[in-house]
Amino acid sequence: MNTGTLLHDIRGQLRDGGLRGCLLVRDLHTGEELGIEPDTQLPSASLVKVPLALATVERIRRGELDGATALDVRPGRITTPGPTGLSRFRHPARIAIDDLLYLSTCVSDGTASDALFGLTPPSQVAGIMAELGLRGITVRHSMRELSDTPVERFDAGQAHLAHSLAIDAGTSGRGHRVPQLDTTRANTGSARAFVELLQALWTPSKIPAEVAERVRDLMRNNMVRHRLAPDFSSDATTWSSKTGTLLNLRHEIGTVEHSDGQTFGIAVLTESLVPAGVQPGADALMSHVARTLRDHLRQL
Repeated sequence: MNTGTLLHDIRGQLRDGGLRGCLLVRDLHTGEELGIEPDTQLPSASLVKVPLALATVERIRRGELDGATALDVRPGRITTPGPTGLSRFRHPARIAIDDLLYLSTCVSDGTASDALFGLTPPSQVAGIMAELGLRGITVRHSMRELSDTPVERFDAGQAHLAHSLAIDAGTSGRGHRVPQLDTTRANTGSARAFVELLQALWTPSKIPAEVAERVRDLMRNNMVRHRLAPDFSSDATTWSSKTGTLLNLRHEIGTVEHSDGQTFGIAVLTESLVPAGVQPGADALMSHVARTLRDHLRQL
């Protein structure tokens, strides 16, 4: 199948599966890539925890922070399903910065992330990204902002109403009545910008090598593996990733390293058109189309 036909087919699969998708798959060694709307900006949800980790580790390298420093962290909210780690603790905890990095990146713990944002605010994270030559990812607010969406205001049996609002209340310019989905106010990024971040982490020239290795190790140990991991994990590959989920947004970025030396950066950013929170079929479709693009690149 030629590339044009393949991309047309994938667009149809996404549409039929109730997803709008922005994707990019790149061979990190040759630069060859395939994508669908890779430059479209979308709210990044928990994907912002990778720039946060990068900025925190860079500040540790500079001597501005000590990874062994312990912080007193207040417990998070436990009233709704979903939050992990400290976000579900009932009592305060004292945790080192190094361990907060693990919880934030590998367990996607929003309370741990906000403890790190307390040390390196969003504007400073954005500034460090710019210093390292990484563009196209905006960092405007902490994770606490993501805990005040319409879904928290409905009973569990009415959560579909929040998802319907997320689907229907946007504008053609990607504004939105829900602030966390408004690209002029939210943390945002494109599939291309996130692949550029993966490129910088896996083939470091802009990022100090020890910083890149630390962030790669965090992503390698990501515990959230229900989305793209099933199609990219095997005895002959290493899958390193980070997911992002908010209302109707389902994202994942990651790198698959093959035992033959090939390495691919992958970003799949999607908006669901189905008003439901749990959609394993959408996750499986994201994984399938990403692997299809990767397989096609390997054959070029």
